[in-house]
Amino acid sequence: MDVDMADNSKILERDAKHGDFGPFLANWVRHPISMGAVAPSSRDYCRTMVEHSSVDLDGPILELGPGLGAVTRAMLERGIDPGRITSIEFEQNFASALKKRFPEINVIQGDAFDLDETLGERKDEKFAAILFAIPITSQKASWRQDLFRNYFGRLRSGGNITQLSYMWKPPVPAVPGIFSVHSSDIVWNNIPPARVWIYEPDLAFSEIDA
Repeated sequence: MDVDMADNSKILERDAKHGDFGPFLANWVRHPISMGAVAPSSRDYCRTMVEHSSVDLDGPILELGPGLGAVTRAMLERGIDPGRITSIEFEQNFASALKKRFPEINVIQGDAFDLDETLGERKDEKFAAILFAIPITSQKASWRQDLFRNYFGRLRSGGNITQLSYMWKPPVPAVPGIFSVHSSDIVWNNIPPARVWIYEPDLAFSEIDA
């Protein structure tokens, strides 16, 4: 079921005074490797992620690794009700900044790799979409696949996972019978150019939740 769009104009107008690059650069200087990025994702890139995600499906949305909220803002620009969004950010400074920037959304400072612990009483909740922007390519492929296998168990029927990545091949290899993967076109208006990877549940797996 598709959902009605929200009027987020007042939130976006209030947020217009905020800039992403200053806080991003300050944190990158302290933690360049953990950031996994050389600059904030462009608006075109973030909008591409949202366009390819299943956010129009009814239900809550889970954003993993929101940073300073570039993709969060893209969701609000699309008309997503902020009350639907739960954003989990490990970096405490970023989580605090995001809470101040968008107090209408549910920001959790915690570990996106341990959702049972981080979500607490909401650990069994099913999400309409998961938007993922955490660098994980240094981990073994089997670990990445197990992680996404867990995430797919948290999706509603029809939901998908989208991932921001500079890689030219899927950061998480497909798992036959669980999920497949394809990509958006390259977004050239980004530093560096990148694409969005879209992970879809295989039919047999999606029928489990039907």
